[in-house]
Formats: sequence, C-alpha cells, structure tokens
Amino acid sequence: MTFGEQPAYLRVAGDLRRKIVNGSLPPHTRLPSQARIREEYGVSDTVALEARKVLMAEGLVEGRSGSGTYVRERPVPRRVARSGFRPAGGATPFRQEQADAAARGTWESRSEQVEAGRTVAERLEIQPGDRVMCTRYTFRDAGEAMMLSTSWEPLALTGRTPVMLPEEGPLGGMGVVERMAAIDVVVDNVTEEVGARPGLAEELLALGGVPGHVVLVVHRTYFASGRPVETADVVVPADRYQVAYHLPVK
Repeated sequence: MTFGEQPAYLRVAGDLRRKIVNGSLPPHTRLPSQARIREEYGVSDTVALEARKVLMAEGLVEGRSGSGTYVRERPVPRRVARSGFRPAGGATPFRQEQADAAARGTWESRSEQVEAGRTVAERLEIQPGDRVMCTRYTFRDAGEAMMLSTSWEPLALTGRTPVMLPEEGPLGGMGVVERMAAIDVVVDNVTEEVGARPGLAEELLALGGVPGHVVLVVHRTYFASGRPVETADVVVPADRYQVAYHLPVK
C-alpha cells in the first residue's frame, strides 16, 4: 500500500477506524494482529504497533489481558442538560447538575475544608491558601457513574453559617442559589465554560473509562453582584454523553 505525506501509522489507523465505523469490524471482534496488519498494509512492526495505539487512545478498541485487542461497543451518546440557574424549592443535587425534569439519578458526596490552589483562587478571586469548602460528587444514572463534580466555596463567605456544608443542615442539597439566599447573598449570574481533555486516571477509574479516553469539563462559576461565590468542575465522559444547553431568550 502506498502512503502519501500523512504518516503511515495514521493511514493504517484511519483505514482500521473506517472498518470499525462502517461495521466491517463489529464490536467485540478481535482486531487484526500486529503481524496481520504488517502483512496487509506492507508496513513495519513499529507502524503497526503505533496504529493500534492510536485506536486505543481514541477508545475504539481495548486490550484484554492474554487475549488480544478487541473492538469496543460504541455507546449512543446521552444528554447532560444544562440551563443556568437550577430550580429552587427542593431540587436534588442530581437535578442541579443535570437540569432535566425527566432525569432520575443518585449521587454521593463528601465535603472537606482545604486550602485554595492557584487556579481555584483565581476563579473565586481570593488568595492562594485561603480556606475553601471543597465538595466532591459522583452522580449515577441507573447505577452507572455518569458525571463527577468538584465544587469550591470560600469559607470567608459561608464559614460559621448554616450553609457552610453544601449537603448538610436545613438547606443541605438545595443548590447554590437558594443556599446563598439564606445568608442574604443574591446570586444573579452564572457562567459555564466547556472544554475537553484526556481524563485523569482517577476520573476514568470512577467513570468506568479506559486510559486515553477524553472527558468534557464544564468550568462553572456562580456570581453575586460580580463576586464569585462558588466555582466547580463538572466532568463527563465524552464518548457516552453530550452536553446540551437550554438558553432562555430574554
């Protein structure tokens, strides 16, 4: 096979990807061995190995110990709905993160006081080392981990108040807007920035992904009169979910 300017391993990976996408190599089928790829495409062992690595990094195939490399089942992406302020009056943490009235799920959380790192401090407009309440969530849909969220709130604002712990007390789990209102802080704006990156090892372990999988990251910050009062990172696996926004027209 003659290759153009594109590196040979990418051309091989591209052809194998096409076969996976069009069904010529259906899910659970064993990927051709390194020797077979070398012979079929007329490339070196190094090129064959690099092509397989590309497909693994893209999440199209997975290695099974002692068995070989197999085509992965390709899930149909489901939606994670976002829509600015969450409904007040009893909305669950799951609904606060996934603003979809039809969504039903469970969650786990744990909170601890920590020192703000540089990035969190910048987002909250405080000093690195200032104390913040950090709360980590795992959200599940039908038992499957589908979303992680880590939030930070400045203890200079919430410390020694009934809402210091987001998931405990009389307003535990009621959401940032309602909790802040209880201490006379009126949230009037929220921003969300969406990006993508390779998942961290601990994220992929929690979400059931494999090394190299990409995650979508939503950087969310709530403001009251221009002052950041809460910031969070929401992480979802990009191969299983799409982030959909519902933006009201004013």
